[in-house]
Amino acid sequence: MASGGSRAGDSPGGGSRAGDSPVGESLTGGDQPSGDERPAGGDRLTGGERPAGDEWPVGAERQVDGGRPEAADAEADVIPLPARRQRALRKVGLLSLGLLAGVLALGGGAIAVLKPYLSPDDFEGPGSGAVTVRIAPGSSAQAIGSALADAGVVASVQSFVNVTEDRAVSDRLRPGHYRLRKGMAAGAALDLLLAPSSRIVRRVTVPEGMRVQEVLSRVAKLAGLPIEALRNVDNALVGLPSYAKGLEGFLFPATYEIEPGDTAVDVLAAMAERFAVAARHVGLEEQASRVNLTPLQVVTVASLIQAEGGTDEDYPKISRVIYNRLAKGTPLEIDSTVLYAQNRRTLKVTESDTKVNSPYNTYRHKGLPPGPIANPGEKALMAALNPAEGDWHWFVTTDPAHRITKFTNKESEFVRYREELNKNLGTS
Repeated sequence: MASGGSRAGDSPGGGSRAGDSPVGESLTGGDQPSGDERPAGGDRLTGGERPAGDEWPVGAERQVDGGRPEAADAEADVIPLPARRQRALRKVGLLSLGLLAGVLALGGGAIAVLKPYLSPDDFEGPGSGAVTVRIAPGSSAQAIGSALADAGVVASVQSFVNVTEDRAVSDRLRPGHYRLRKGMAAGAALDLLLAPSSRIVRRVTVPEGMRVQEVLSRVAKLAGLPIEALRNVDNALVGLPSYAKGLEGFLFPATYEIEPGDTAVDVLAAMAERFAVAARHVGLEEQASRVNLTPLQVVTVASLIQAEGGTDEDYPKISRVIYNRLAKGTPLEIDSTVLYAQNRRTLKVTESDTKVNSPYNTYRHKGLPPGPIANPGEKALMAALNPAEGDWHWFVTTDPAHRITKFTNKESEFVRYREELNKNLGTS
């Protein structure tokens, strides 16, 4: 990865990002290519075909490739049920005490009426068979008990309410789809609702630096959504910021929980919403003018940083190289832009690569490309708004395997760094 040239062989240029860089399709439209799919890496869940309806296997949807545990930087939010339901449960408890006092006062005649509250029907044992129950967001213990009773999971609503109240765990109940059994004791049903393995959800991690079509291919594979449905989503329904020209740059890298019934629009809208959260956090729209850029240009710079960057510490320095070259009117000559134009992923960029006819080719065109070339994370956005101090004019990732990037303002040092890269790539 480089600016100012570090291509393999004898021609000046720059290598592309090493390590976990995705391989696959670039965004569609204009000169932008479409093509092959990035090999999965860092998946948070097994792929395969999505079973019909809600019949998803228990536990499988929470595993990563080969059963490896999840290990992502950004977890999807899990929203707890509102705390107000605890107050509602306490009221149920006070009501029960009041009913008991009424029984003592009224005698045996009232017992038959109040028995469902004092000793509600309940099944015994763990139950049998399989049934999927959806718990809606904001559901109270009463509402959850009603859903369970309607599905034949528990014998009565009150038995579930009572056991939830006794254990004081209403704040641990989560919305979602759950695999349960019919004819369960209320306590056993509650145990399953509290067990993460019972929840039917596919977690899909989108790594930083992926291109739009790579993201769509990854989601299609891991979430079981049709790729054509994802590609054909109307961008107007996604909730992109007003300055966005398309999806590229705005499908934020994070981990997303995808449940049965979620659509292509739902998934892409969640990604755009997560971008909006990051943009607000870094003050993107407010701070863009401070670096003399529009918000879209900031995202574009961040995408270049993300595509080229080695380590987090390198990001602000790469940002500074970009701004220094823009200020001097020097072409950026960033390899990842010509690779984006060709829908390629490689560490070896040749002289012919730098001559590709595309507005994204920063060897042929001065200034920034017309839009983002990848989907940057928050650290890259922050670096685009806060470049490091320095007079560097070139950077070269001399050792891609170890993510070592060197910076210089001297062309002679740049040439030496380029030769070091070629040696490490075995092309010198």
